[in-house]
Amino acid sequence: MCPLILSSLVLMLTFSPVVKPATIRTVLSLAISRDWPTHQLDVKNAFLHGHLSKIVYMHQPPGFVNSTHPDYVCHLQHSLYGLKHAPRAWFQRFASFAIRIGFQHSKTDTSLFIFDRGSDIEYLLLYLDDIILTASSTLLLRRIIVMLHGEFSMTDLGSFNYFFVISAQRYASGMFLSQSKFAEEILEWARMQNCNPCRTLVDSESKLGHVGDLVSDFNLYRSLASSIQYLTFTRPNLSYVVQQVCLYMHDPCESHFTALKCILRYVRGTIDHGLLLHFSSTTQLTAYTDADWAGCPVTLSRSSAGSEYHSVANVVAETAWIRNLLRELHAPFFTSTLGYYDNVRALYMSTNPVQHQRTKHIEIDIHFVRDFVVSGHVRVLHACPFAFSVCKYFF
Repeated sequence: MCPLILSSLVLMLTFSPVVKPATIRTVLSLAISRDWPTHQLDVKNAFLHGHLSKIVYMHQPPGFVNSTHPDYVCHLQHSLYGLKHAPRAWFQRFASFAIRIGFQHSKTDTSLFIFDRGSDIEYLLLYLDDIILTASSTLLLRRIIVMLHGEFSMTDLGSFNYFFVISAQRYASGMFLSQSKFAEEILEWARMQNCNPCRTLVDSESKLGHVGDLVSDFNLYRSLASSIQYLTFTRPNLSYVVQQVCLYMHDPCESHFTALKCILRYVRGTIDHGLLLHFSSTTQLTAYTDADWAGCPVTLSRSSAGSEYHSVANVVAETAWIRNLLRELHAPFFTSTLGYYDNVRALYMSTNPVQHQRTKHIEIDIHFVRDFVVSGHVRVLHACPFAFSVCKYFF
């Protein structure tokens, strides 16, 4: 299995201080729009800084066994790498120090810390042992860095340029985020570094289903699917098709592997593509959603109204989270979120207060969306199917 994917799976088994990708993109976008400096720090041996809140014992390590008492065990005083408690202990130690020097915990993302003292504002993003800082002034930025150096052993990496296989290039007009090196590693792992590129991500005429023989190497399929899923951080145009191949990770067929290879061939031809963050004064949040369970060859659903409305509820929840995040970051939206989708029945249900027998299975979603529509935070609008196909494949 790919080392990167293996480490990611290990981190998923325990609590890990990992900031959300959407939070990173939002904070960096605000920093670019406000022309704030960005800085990066790396904590040395981060998990060794944690203090254990519970009693933990371990066997005597090989080569250091007490010959007089070989059956004794060690009582740990500090966390160690490989210990399940280590990520949580490190995060609690860091969070308590950040709060002590004036930061506040974000309610929308636990790995985001906000410093707010009038005109002095600073954001701190924590991803395991990597820290991204951005502040309203260079003086405030340097002062916080000195405080962090005084508490933890750190490496000052200077201006933000590389963060967990994501490279960043700062320009006068914005910042370009790229994962081209990571994409090359994925292609090399799949032995497709010299493959023929393709111009499209997916065959729009066919639909994936449980058809054909199972793949011979399950681990390879799952590793590649997980890897390209992380590639969507700077390549949001891959999100839809990557989600499709990830749905079949439990028992992938050869047709799924063919679709996966098609994605990799597209990545091979667009290896230098990335995400450009530029100055923006946007005051409107717009969301698009579409669902077609009626055409799904797996579920064989006869009606997609329920699935359409469930997808609308998911989008409303996501945009509500983004609005709360921006409010904490002192960049609130004062206009309604525009939500576009192409199902007329779902559009009527979002404003119709009357309950029907056919909507019992989605009553929670209906009430959830209606509350946001009535409050004025969300406006649901109808869009033609073509608009969704454009967003789905060329976003």
